[in-house]
Amino acid sequence: MEWKWTARVLLVLVVICTVASLVGCGGQTPAPVEEEAAEEPAEEVAEEPAEEEDEEELEPIKVGWFGALTGDWALWGEASRNGTQFTIDMVNEAGGVLGGRKLELIAYDNKSDQLESVNVVKRLITEDGVVAVIGTNSSGSNIAVAPIAEENQVPVISTYATNPRVTQPEEGVLMEYTFRVCFTDPYQGSVMADFAFSDLEAKKAAVLYEISSDYSVGLRDFFVQRWEELGGELVADEAFKTGDVEFRAQLTSIKDADPDVIIMPFLAKEVALAAKQARDLGITAPFIGGDGWPSPTLLEMAASAVEGSYFVDHTNVNAENVQDYRAAYEEEYGKDIQVNAIMTHDAVRVLVAAIEKAGSADPTAIRDALEQIDPVEGFTGNITIDPETHNPVGKSAVIMTIKDGAFEYYTVVDPM
Repeated sequence: MEWKWTARVLLVLVVICTVASLVGCGGQTPAPVEEEAAEEPAEEVAEEPAEEEDEEELEPIKVGWFGALTGDWALWGEASRNGTQFTIDMVNEAGGVLGGRKLELIAYDNKSDQLESVNVVKRLITEDGVVAVIGTNSSGSNIAVAPIAEENQVPVISTYATNPRVTQPEEGVLMEYTFRVCFTDPYQGSVMADFAFSDLEAKKAAVLYEISSDYSVGLRDFFVQRWEELGGELVADEAFKTGDVEFRAQLTSIKDADPDVIIMPFLAKEVALAAKQARDLGITAPFIGGDGWPSPTLLEMAASAVEGSYFVDHTNVNAENVQDYRAAYEEEYGKDIQVNAIMTHDAVRVLVAAIEKAGSADPTAIRDALEQIDPVEGFTGNITIDPETHNPVGKSAVIMTIKDGAFEYYTVVDPM
């Protein structure tokens, strides 16, 4: 640096003058010159700790993600992971958080398995040192990892897990370190029932559900509760086990009950199989499903069988406010965007708002801030978190339909 060079020149001049004066006076060898020279390196060393401290302050903040990158749910998991990374890149390009710190994503495949979810979340927290975890689209997985978040005091933000037990395993109990940005099944089930009763004018409903799935059982329960409150009749209530591919026995019972509408609160692959078998049996009633439906798999396997059916979702990928993000995402990844990527965008934005509000990357400070964030503008609406439930306040739902072999927006449902 220039000041150091000037200091050195002055020091040399002083030394020369001192030597000259000593020689002129017949003095002895100037030992003080060596002492002055010896002090010079110490001045440079003293600056190094300050430089290291600056570098430490700009160390990236690690954020975890877990979800299905293999198996039947891989399409959704990949979209979720990509949406998380893409939004983090946007945040970093805009300057990061806390005055310039970047976010660094660490992502693991949970293989669509609850035990593996526990393993990878433990790894993210205890080995990788993340300050928060984002994921997943599985209620069962999030219910399984909630105790891990609690034990290690690191917040988990679910993007698509709708079962109420994700944040509240039982009445009066709150998982202090688990949050979500999606609506919950009590609301989703009510939307399905209200739509069937009022919009489709159905009076008799049948339900086919997956008995070993937290998501499917919960959504079935909340649909039935609201349906009976409305005065609707439940004429058939049939279950199947995870992994089943044959549904004709249950569907035959449903056909005999002659429902106006059939509720299928499970995931796209099984919906496709069940819908095709239902049509083969001569069942003509429309199907209604939940947010587990929207997948290219459903249309590829059974587009004609689900034509004219309906399902509830969190947003519409064709919504106007999503299009700039969608175009950039699809250019980056070369794939059509899924709703999962939109939900993880909103989760990252909520996390960033909490970090900024906390003024810290400390996990407990982030947890506290999540309960107090000002409204965050997401693609699914302005998001705040209810500190009593850790659910977003006042989330809307959309009803989608299947028309001409494609998903199409039908209407929006705002909470009452």
